[in-house]
Amino acid sequence: MPPLFNALIRTHHITSRKKVAHLKKAAERLSCSVLLRSGGSPGIMYCEGSETSVQEFVSVVQKLRYKDFQLAARPATKWRDTCTATTISHRSIGLCEVPTVKEFASEMELQSILLWWRQAMGYIS
Repeated sequence: MPPLFNALIRTHHITSRKKVAHLKKAAERLSCSVLLRSGGSPGIMYCEGSETSVQEFVSVVQKLRYKDFQLAARPATKWRDTCTATTISHRSIGLCEVPTVKEFASEMELQSILLWWRQAMGYIS
């Protein structure tokens, strides 16, 4: 099984339903899993999939010209907080939205990448 790659994107906010629909189509077309924190500040996107699909999803987001676009974690092999975590993600292909940063963090914890996420977001050094 090829390794999973992931990337983390931070923006000022994600409120446009038209852009969210575009992101949903891109996630499905590229066969990647995307977790999106929308509705306020900050806007956060986590993408997971093959190396090519993650890189292409990041390009799609860049072309949408979100305010304060930051690639908080560049596409790279998925790193996990614990060595006992499984290599298969529980996330399905497509886009899933959560309304709060707290729920986003809970999803990161479920995937055993909470420490990675907190570092990429700048919450810890």
